[in-house]
Amino acid sequence: MRVLLAEDEVPLAKYVAAGLRRHGFAVDLAGDGASALEKCSHTPYDVVVLDRDLPVVHGDTVCRRLAGDGAHRVLMLTAADSVEDRVAGLSLGADDYLGKPFAFSELVARVWALSRRSTPARPPVLRAGDVVLDPARRLAERAGRELLLTPKEFGVLHELLAARGDVVRAGTLLEKVWDEHADPFTNAVRITVGTLRRKLGDPPVVETVTGAGYRVRP
Repeated sequence: MRVLLAEDEVPLAKYVAAGLRRHGFAVDLAGDGASALEKCSHTPYDVVVLDRDLPVVHGDTVCRRLAGDGAHRVLMLTAADSVEDRVAGLSLGADDYLGKPFAFSELVARVWALSRRSTPARPPVLRAGDVVLDPARRLAERAGRELLLTPKEFGVLHELLAARGDVVRAGTLLEKVWDEHADPFTNAVRITVGTLRRKLGDPPVVETVTGAGYRVRP
């Protein structure tokens, strides 16, 4: 799942981004509001984690514009956490609101929750046959056997299961699971799918559709 973190405090941004990546998210960073809007104009992020007090273009303006296009879910972060501040943030179009400081586990849970509010909505636990993936608990299993997946393998399996049997292009996987620094000509998707297949075991779960992409039969 692709997330944009718009935060101008560099140490905090690096800390949050590293933590989200450990949970399987692909994370891009924006240090000001103008950069956040520019990135959102090119990339369909599942969730935008938006600091309210951004330089260049204020976070309120960013939130209002993103809410207007309806293409992104917005989780607003702010050091101000009064009831009036929360109401003001939500009235700008934010989908959720979290005050600083926050528990990292709560941030992760709220990001996953917002991703499920996309259209069509994703169930909290994804299943296909005997394969089960619980994003909130960062748990993947097959026939009751826990799968020890890397963040990229977890992300690829998540996107394939969320597609509910539809074919997912390699380019879409690269866009959703890797960040903006990924080489568009890389073979990382093919390699990751290969290692994921080995960990899933037999009978095969991930199917290659020649010339189209990959799918998991529901």
